Amino acid sequence: MNNEFQPAAGPREVLQRLCRERGEDFASLSRLVGRNPAYIQQFIRRGTPRRLPEQERRTIARHFGISERLLGGEEQVSALAGLVPVALLDLGVSAGQGALAGDERPQARIAFDQHWLRRLTQAAAEELSLVQVEGDSMSPTLLPGDDILVDRSDLAERLRDGLYVLRVDDMLMVKRVTVHPVRGRITVQSDNPSYADWPDLSLAEINLVGRVIWTGRRVA
Repeated sequence: MNNEFQPAAGPREVLQRLCRERGEDFASLSRLVGRNPAYIQQFIRRGTPRRLPEQERRTIARHFGISERLLGGEEQVSALAGLVPVALLDLGVSAGQGALAGDERPQARIAFDQHWLRRLTQAAAEELSLVQVEGDSMSPTLLPGDDILVDRSDLAERLRDGLYVLRVDDMLMVKRVTVHPVRGRITVQSDNPSYADWPDLSLAEINLVGRVIWTGRRVA
């Protein structure tokens, strides 16, 4: 997509063009910044509010991968320019018998290059989490201590074969999910053959937390 805008274009014109080019709707963008569904439409078409608040402007700019200046902000030049901070959660996701969910507040934020991240997902930073793998049921694909990036916006609506974090009661675990191409029934699998699979499930029987889209591993 062409992200270049004419210098004379104001924040409202820029935002309207972005939504049209990216297939976004005003209501979903309003929800992204925690507002009522009509908020962005009122900003674009009625001029209310006159300016986007700083946090909302920053969230939208990161979502689209553009400079805040195009949305009415001052140009930001810093060591973090062009980086997207993703929350590192203080909990483990089990690749074994199941880990307690624990404290889901961020213990840190890890910055990813926004262009690299957009090759993986169009999700906003608020919909991404980094967590650590515990257990060996997904070995050799995932090993204990691996960090995984979870896209919490990629759930049942786009369900397809892949690695997902699931919530089972108060437990979090990462498993391979496969979907039968005809019947649509779901199998939850472990890559380690020592662990049993859960075959022939309905979508209602599993609680998806998000899709695993990247993993990082420590090298000894």
